[in-house]
Amino acid sequence: MESEGRTATLSGGELLAAISTGIVGNLREHYGRGPMKAKTYAIDDIVVVVMRGSGFTPLEKTIMESGQPDRVISMRRDFQRDMADRYKQTIEELTGRKVVAFLSQAHIDPDITIEVFFVDGPLDGFGSVEISHPEGIGSTAAPTGSPDQQGNAADTG
Repeated sequence: MESEGRTATLSGGELLAAISTGIVGNLREHYGRGPMKAKTYAIDDIVVVVMRGSGFTPLEKTIMESGQPDRVISMRRDFQRDMADRYKQTIEELTGRKVVAFLSQAHIDPDITIEVFFVDGPLDGFGSVEISHPEGIGSTAAPTGSPDQQGNAADTG
């Protein structure tokens, strides 16, 4: 099911690479730099972009050296919140799905940022296994999506 008339034309590794490239492009345009590596994972209705080695600006390095790394995390969190609409638009245009939730987290050492997008339905070709009754009583595992493409990832960088 495509969302609101959008049509996803990419699939598989091409889609994952386009998502990585799109998110990194947004960062470079609005933050002035991007990560050394970006990898995108798609599982069912979840898209995760992991960025490593984005490097710190001279301002951020100065703040960290003064013993206040939490201020850098807070500043990056504010930036990610400001970028949320751009990121969501990128995901929606590339997947043809509406983003229903967006989560972002930055870590200093090692320098890793993750962007997690929940979309309004499973992405074609990207599956998962859903456990019902996780307490173990009568639990069943039911795969969703394509069994041959579960857990795909694309690495750029």
